[in-house]
Amino acid sequence: MSAPYATLYLTPTIWDLAVDASGNLAIATAPYSVVQDVASVCRTFYSEVYYDSTLGVQYLGPDPPTNEQGAILGGIPPLNILQSQMAAAALTVPGVATATVVLSSFSGRQVQGQVQITLEDETELTVPLG
Repeated sequence: MSAPYATLYLTPTIWDLAVDASGNLAIATAPYSVVQDVASVCRTFYSEVYYDSTLGVQYLGPDPPTNEQGAILGGIPPLNILQSQMAAAALTVPGVATATVVLSSFSGRQVQGQVQITLEDETELTVPLG
């Protein structure tokens, strides 16, 4: 298994790049980098990432489509499908051993909740959603 790695730091309130005190792009290191990467992959459409089309949540439904799983985007999917898709996406982040999605609110087009992850070194972290 891969160990967590550093990533560009994104300002949590606006999800945009930030600079450090020296004016360089800010870098996030583990364990925060893992939390940020899980949040990012849960916001990514499946196959949207150019260099790795296997990342992301299948918001448009599975590929190929099946009768038991419909599209998440543009519909109201069963919560278990949304939770399983996000948990599967979280498990693609290096260093994540387990992922459980807990949704506290699903109203209109907004989802609130968290992804509870356990790293390979057994560190437990919470990733807020929404």
